Amino acid sequence: MSGNRELESAINGAMACDQFSLRKLLRTMRDAERSGKPFERSLEKFQELLQLSVQLRSSRQNLAPRLTWDEQLPVVERREEIADTINRSQVVIICGETGSGKSTQLPKILLELGRGIGGVIGHTQPRRIAARSIAARLSEELQCQPGREVGYRIRFSDTSGPLTLIRLMTDGIMLAETQTDRFLDQYDTIIVD
Repeated sequence: MSGNRELESAINGAMACDQFSLRKLLRTMRDAERSGKPFERSLEKFQELLQLSVQLRSSRQNLAPRLTWDEQLPVVERREEIADTINRSQVVIICGETGSGKSTQLPKILLELGRGIGGVIGHTQPRRIAARSIAARLSEELQCQPGREVGYRIRFSDTSGPLTLIRLMTDGIMLAETQTDRFLDQYDTIIVD
């Protein structure tokens, strides 16, 4: 199987939630090749899955909304500093007064950094009503259709889909998601609010 490096680098262009299974399939094909077993069917499956994942990521990139900022919010005033800190650190703790713009502006800062394309920006809230209202506010600020680029997932209701860039949810929903997505691979960034 030629082009292992090309296949490995192509996986980096896939959705975050697909990368683990694609790498596992690639290892299986390499092992089959080394032992002289046929791997053509696996290669076809790999190429199909990779193409679908890359296409979805490309579609999500084209959805990236135009960002506008309310310069009066304290979080917006320190936007560059926050973005730089997020780029340098895996875990960032941001403290600010109620109404400073943490819940609505942090997801926008993350979008500006290119997050939300390869995986969803997960944003937890302690209450269902807060998740719904912040999702509505973000949709309004991003001038996008509610439930498309910005969605929410609460008990008995899910407005998010495959093109959702930002998903608001309760803490309990995120905890429940670990039952089927142990490493939360579908997310590229998580905000615990």
